Amino acid sequence: MATQSPDSSRSALILYGSETGNAQEVAEELGALAERLRFATHVSELNQSKPEALFSYTLTIFVVSTTGQGDLPANAKAFWKSLLLKRLPPTYLNGVNFVAFGLGDSSYPKFNWAARKLYKRLLQLGANDIYPMGEADQQHPEGLEGTFIPWMTDFRKHLLDRHPLPPGHQPIPDDAQLPPKWILQSKGEHTVQPSSVHEPHTISSDGTDEYPGLYHLDSDIRPLPDTLTATLTENRRVTPQKHWQDVRSISLTVPESVSYVPGDMIAITPKSSSKDVQALIDLMGWNSQADQPIALVPAGDILSPSPIPGLDAYPNLTLRALLIDYLDVKGIPRRSFFSAIAHYTNNTLHKERLLEFTNPEYLDELWDYTSRPRRSILEVLHEFDSVKIPWQHAVSVLPVMRARQFSIASGGERKRTSDGKTQFELLIAIVKYQTVIKRIREGVCTKYLSILRPGSTLRVQLQPGGLNSSVQQLTASTVLIGPGTGIAPLRSMLWEKAALVQAFREQNPGTEPPIGSTVLVYGGRNRSADFFFAEEWDQLSARIPLQVLTAFSRDQQQKVYVQDTIRQNLRLFFRLLHDLQGSAYICGSSGRMPQAVREALIEAFANGGGPGHTYTRSQAEEYLIGMEKIGRYKQETW
Repeated sequence: MATQSPDSSRSALILYGSETGNAQEVAEELGALAERLRFATHVSELNQSKPEALFSYTLTIFVVSTTGQGDLPANAKAFWKSLLLKRLPPTYLNGVNFVAFGLGDSSYPKFNWAARKLYKRLLQLGANDIYPMGEADQQHPEGLEGTFIPWMTDFRKHLLDRHPLPPGHQPIPDDAQLPPKWILQSKGEHTVQPSSVHEPHTISSDGTDEYPGLYHLDSDIRPLPDTLTATLTENRRVTPQKHWQDVRSISLTVPESVSYVPGDMIAITPKSSSKDVQALIDLMGWNSQADQPIALVPAGDILSPSPIPGLDAYPNLTLRALLIDYLDVKGIPRRSFFSAIAHYTNNTLHKERLLEFTNPEYLDELWDYTSRPRRSILEVLHEFDSVKIPWQHAVSVLPVMRARQFSIASGGERKRTSDGKTQFELLIAIVKYQTVIKRIREGVCTKYLSILRPGSTLRVQLQPGGLNSSVQQLTASTVLIGPGTGIAPLRSMLWEKAALVQAFREQNPGTEPPIGSTVLVYGGRNRSADFFFAEEWDQLSARIPLQVLTAFSRDQQQKVYVQDTIRQNLRLFFRLLHDLQGSAYICGSSGRMPQAVREALIEAFANGGGPGHTYTRSQAEEYLIGMEKIGRYKQETW
């Protein structure tokens, strides 16, 4: 709880709302900036603070990402609700100075809405904004850093002008190391055998193996907060072996009765491979310490939250176990990583080069070195092999492994197994590709999942999604647009819709259910290779009024995408979304697709109504914006 009362003359509270960890990383970087300007700083998630705590600080920095349909992340919602109480007067936050920074994705209609809503509400309650709000865009050519770094650089100058240091005092230089908040400590000399838990249980594959290629049987013992222990019951490739993409149908079950709705997600926290971890241990010279018992302890500010919640409950923690189970050694390093490791080399050339990557003027070089070729932390440490991180500082240098979110594909009767367990079905594309530097890249989480055998256990978190489709919306007319793995949450909706129809028929024999038509627009490359769940659509069509339109881009000479299929059926979409007041759901890749679909639907409103129903372009756009405002047009892309 952020309730300490530091020196009120120079203190900063940095609060974040983060869904996938990006906002937390930005908050930590802003915390380091404030610390260098000699502010007593405290970084915490929004839900760990109360509005009244803001008065104890010189300034508060809010860092908030947008999730779902313009919503605040789960770890910020309690704080947000506390600001919405009707009894709060417009002077409630008088005297509170703040600055806000939002993280969003401009391919979403409600770009950065969470930060904007928070900013507006803080002003309504009398808080004083001391600097213009910043907004990062995931679609920027240089990613989130492209807007964050210039904003932070200018904000630093403003902060120093507004709160000058006393005579004789200087900011802590960027090349000086800040003391770590938490460090690792040895707990004794006896060695914990790594084979007991952390050596992968490898199954040798022969001609009779039921699961060829799935050679890792894992048991996840991590005490991750707010998680369920799920058993992997299916991990099956659904694209042909020669197809460019390996897509898996993955099923998980939990013994508990857990309820979820279409659009909800399963968050899976992956592990690092033991091979990669051993490579890091060799590189850093940590072999003598790797299998000794250790503990994570605060190094100074005892109120600083642990970077790894729940770690104190981990049995027989060792450095190897920590690296495999909690730290990301294959992620793409952020700018702050280069700043941190520059302190652990005596090689002048290496130090200069590492510090260059931290200079805002060389942001394009940082992007070209890290994000463009997807260069990993382990590769950076191989290239800068003079860097030797003390094992005690591993947690403050290496990023904590973040959970990855996957939309649940099951709904209705597919939510339960025949023996009454709760089932989560997922459709996951295994990320594997070659980059500009001709190296094979693999997604950290999908690589972990790609070799797991059924019978493995995982600690997973059930998270609310952003589609929020009410029963009324589900039973009304709907347009579902989902290319590729974007079909997952839409399949969940269709099975849910079928279950609602069945329940109605059972309760009202002989009466036709009041159910609207559904049009599913599915896009892929080839009908023969990636038409996911194709066999189910006929089955569902027998239960609910369902029409499936397809767009397979590579099955003919001219490429055809989902937006082209919409344009070929303007009248149909006008009738469903305009005349019948239906809802539209768009799921899938966050690249060009959402905007292209949006344009095609605007065309449907402008030209699909026939005589007497013509809209101008601006009227058609206005109609779609109106749908968004009342929740009839929703987008969930990644």
